Amino acid sequence: MAGSHLPMINSELPYVYDVEIVGLLASPAHRYAGRPGATVPDQAADRRDRLEIRAGVGIVGDRYAGRPAHRDAQVTVLAVESLESLATELGTAPSDPLLARRNVVLRGAEVEALRGQEFVLDSGAGPVLLRGGRPANPCAWMDAVLAPGAHRGLRGRGGVRCAALSDGVLRLGPAVLRSALPLDATAAGAARPLGRLRR
Repeated sequence: MAGSHLPMINSELPYVYDVEIVGLLASPAHRYAGRPGATVPDQAADRRDRLEIRAGVGIVGDRYAGRPAHRDAQVTVLAVESLESLATELGTAPSDPLLARRNVVLRGAEVEALRGQEFVLDSGAGPVLLRGGRPANPCAWMDAVLAPGAHRGLRGRGGVRCAALSDGVLRLGPAVLRSALPLDATAAGAARPLGRLRR
């Protein structure tokens, strides 16, 4: 399964975009447990320079890796522009994007348009094939760790839950995104109706 989907990438995913991976996260433990508190849990150990992805499993070292209930949500992807637009709307300074607790944070990609779509990220170590699924809805902790109003403000632009379809490695820095449909980078921070999958 590791490479079974990869030979068709060039023909089936013809749209190519230069993006940047600005944040990577893998967590062996749940940081936002229970009701939101006044203190932001320490998360330094969850930050990564690289993530190892395994097809059908997810991210090596993450608490959800290999869990059947999370097979369609093994990797979460977020557009950093969503957080920047939200900060502007709320009148706050931009927040640390990893406080949103998404595994991969991109700049330059209309992430919400990838619901229901297969796409590839390649940061120089070879292509990683993902299948976008349901929205990664924000939790109530967003009001505590980002800003009051962030929980509601991120709905429809809180990222996408993805299944890992190939093995590979993602690294911080420049990357290429390939998709089956055209994307609009200027819409990367815009909300999209929840539950809407593009096919």
